Amino acid sequence: MSQETKTTSAEAEIRALLDSWLKAVTTGDLDATMAHYAPDVIAYDAVLALQFKGSDVYRKHWQMCMTMCSEMSFKFHDIHISAGDDVAFSHCLNLCGGKDKDGKENTSWMRMTTGYRKINGKWKIVHEHFSAPFDMESGKALFDLQP
Repeated sequence: MSQETKTTSAEAEIRALLDSWLKAVTTGDLDATMAHYAPDVIAYDAVLALQFKGSDVYRKHWQMCMTMCSEMSFKFHDIHISAGDDVAFSHCLNLCGGKDKDGKENTSWMRMTTGYRKINGKWKIVHEHFSAPFDMESGKALFDLQP
Protein backbone atom coordinates (compact mmCIF):
# COMPACT_ATOMS: atom_id res chain seq x y z
CA MET A 1 0.00 0.00 0.00
CA SER A 2 1.42 3.38 -0.98
CA GLN A 3 1.87 6.19 1.54
CA GLU A 4 -0.77 8.23 -0.30
CA THR A 5 -3.28 5.36 0.00
CA LYS A 6 -2.48 4.98 3.73
CA THR A 7 -2.96 8.72 4.26
CA THR A 8 -6.26 8.74 2.38
CA SER A 9 -7.46 5.74 4.39
CA ALA A 10 -6.44 7.34 7.71
CA GLU A 11 -8.19 10.59 6.76
CA ALA A 12 -11.35 8.64 5.90
CA GLU A 13 -11.17 6.87 9.27
CA ILE A 14 -10.84 10.22 11.07
CA ARG A 15 -13.80 11.62 9.11
CA ALA A 16 -15.86 8.56 10.15
CA LEU A 17 -14.82 9.11 13.77
CA LEU A 18 -15.91 12.76 13.55
CA ASP A 19 -19.27 11.73 12.06
CA SER A 20 -19.77 9.17 14.82
CA TRP A 21 -18.73 11.69 17.51
CA LEU A 22 -21.12 14.28 16.08
CA LYS A 23 -24.03 11.81 16.13
CA ALA A 24 -23.25 10.80 19.72
CA VAL A 25 -23.05 14.40 20.92
CA THR A 26 -26.15 15.67 19.13
CA THR A 27 -28.25 12.75 20.38
CA GLY A 28 -27.01 13.30 23.94
CA ASP A 29 -25.48 9.82 24.20
CA LEU A 30 -22.81 10.32 26.86
CA ASP A 31 -21.40 6.78 26.68
CA ALA A 32 -21.09 6.90 22.88
CA THR A 33 -19.53 10.36 23.07
CA MET A 34 -16.92 9.28 25.59
CA ALA A 35 -16.08 6.12 23.62
CA HIS A 36 -14.24 8.39 21.17
CA TYR A 37 -11.73 9.63 23.78
CA ALA A 38 -8.49 8.07 25.00
CA PRO A 39 -8.33 7.56 28.78
CA ASP A 40 -5.54 10.17 29.02
CA VAL A 41 -7.26 12.83 26.90
CA ILE A 42 -6.35 16.46 27.57
CA ALA A 43 -9.17 18.84 26.68
CA TYR A 44 -9.33 22.62 26.54
CA ASP A 45 -13.03 23.35 26.39
CA ALA A 46 -14.38 26.88 26.07
CA VAL A 47 -16.57 26.42 29.16
CA LEU A 48 -15.65 26.59 32.85
CA ALA A 49 -12.18 25.08 33.35
CA LEU A 50 -8.75 25.88 31.98
CA GLN A 51 -8.21 22.22 31.13
CA PHE A 52 -9.61 18.75 31.68
CA LYS A 53 -7.18 15.88 32.28
CA GLY A 54 -8.42 12.36 31.65
CA SER A 55 -11.62 10.92 30.27
CA ASP A 56 -13.24 10.52 33.73
CA VAL A 57 -12.92 14.26 34.40
CA TYR A 58 -13.95 15.18 30.86
CA ARG A 59 -16.95 12.84 31.11
CA LYS A 60 -18.29 14.85 34.08
CA HIS A 61 -17.93 18.03 32.03
CA TRP A 62 -19.73 16.52 29.03
CA GLN A 63 -22.50 15.29 31.33
CA MET A 64 -22.95 18.83 32.69
CA CYS A 65 -23.03 20.25 29.16
CA MET A 66 -25.60 17.70 28.00
CA THR A 67 -27.89 18.40 30.96
CA MET A 68 -27.62 22.16 30.39
CA CYS A 69 -29.26 21.82 26.99
CA SER A 70 -32.42 19.97 26.11
CA GLU A 71 -30.90 19.37 22.68
CA MET A 72 -27.21 19.71 21.75
CA SER A 73 -26.40 21.42 18.47
CA PHE A 74 -23.11 20.96 16.62
CA LYS A 75 -22.34 21.63 12.97
CA PHE A 76 -18.89 21.43 11.36
CA HIS A 77 -17.71 23.96 8.78
CA ASP A 78 -14.59 23.69 6.64
CA ILE A 79 -13.03 20.55 8.19
CA HIS A 80 -9.35 19.93 7.48
CA ILE A 81 -7.78 16.58 8.38
CA SER A 82 -4.13 15.61 8.31
CA ALA A 83 -3.31 12.00 9.18
CA GLY A 84 -0.28 9.77 9.36
CA ASP A 85 0.00 6.13 10.34
CA ASP A 86 -0.76 6.61 14.04
CA VAL A 87 -1.14 10.36 14.68
CA ALA A 88 -3.62 12.80 13.14
CA PHE A 89 -5.25 16.15 13.73
CA SER A 90 -8.21 18.07 12.43
CA HIS A 91 -9.45 21.61 12.68
CA CYS A 92 -12.67 23.32 11.73
CA LEU A 93 -15.20 25.88 12.76
CA ASN A 94 -18.00 24.38 14.82
CA LEU A 95 -21.43 25.89 15.35
CA CYS A 96 -22.15 24.67 18.84
CA GLY A 97 -24.58 25.16 21.65
CA GLY A 98 -28.07 23.89 22.09
CA LYS A 99 -31.63 24.58 23.07
CA ASP A 100 -32.28 25.75 26.58
CA LYS A 101 -35.11 24.49 28.78
CA ASP A 102 -37.51 26.95 27.07
CA GLY A 103 -36.60 25.68 23.58
CA LYS A 104 -34.56 28.75 22.64
CA GLU A 105 -31.50 27.90 20.55
CA ASN A 106 -28.24 29.39 21.80
CA THR A 107 -25.39 28.66 19.41
CA SER A 108 -22.24 30.36 18.26
CA TRP A 109 -19.31 29.59 16.02
CA MET A 110 -16.30 28.23 17.86
CA ARG A 111 -12.89 27.04 16.78
CA MET A 112 -12.21 23.32 17.19
CA THR A 113 -8.88 21.52 16.95
CA THR A 114 -8.62 17.82 17.69
CA GLY A 115 -5.62 15.51 17.99
CA TYR A 116 -5.89 11.75 17.50
CA ARG A 117 -3.68 8.76 18.16
CA LYS A 118 -4.17 5.22 16.89
CA ILE A 119 -4.36 3.02 19.99
CA ASN A 120 -4.69 -0.75 19.61
CA GLY A 121 -5.72 -0.25 15.98
CA LYS A 122 -8.46 2.35 16.70
CA TRP A 123 -8.32 6.12 16.41
CA LYS A 124 -9.01 7.90 19.71
CA ILE A 125 -9.18 11.60 20.56
CA VAL A 126 -6.18 12.45 22.73
CA HIS A 127 -6.52 16.24 22.62
CA GLU A 128 -9.50 18.50 22.03
CA HIS A 129 -9.60 22.27 22.01
CA PHE A 130 -12.67 24.48 21.67
CA SER A 131 -12.28 28.24 21.81
CA ALA A 132 -14.09 31.46 21.05
CA PRO A 133 -12.36 34.63 19.92
CA PHE A 134 -12.64 37.58 22.28
CA ASP A 135 -12.29 41.35 22.22
CA MET A 136 -9.06 42.36 23.96
CA GLU A 137 -10.43 45.72 25.16
CA SER A 138 -13.69 44.51 26.69
CA GLY A 139 -12.62 40.96 27.52
CA LYS A 140 -15.93 39.72 26.11
CA ALA A 141 -16.26 36.66 23.90
CA LEU A 142 -17.30 37.36 20.29
CA PHE A 143 -20.19 34.99 19.87
CA ASP A 144 -21.76 36.73 16.87
CA LEU A 145 -18.96 36.10 14.34
CA GLN A 146 -19.81 34.12 11.20
CA PRO A 147 -17.58 32.07 8.88
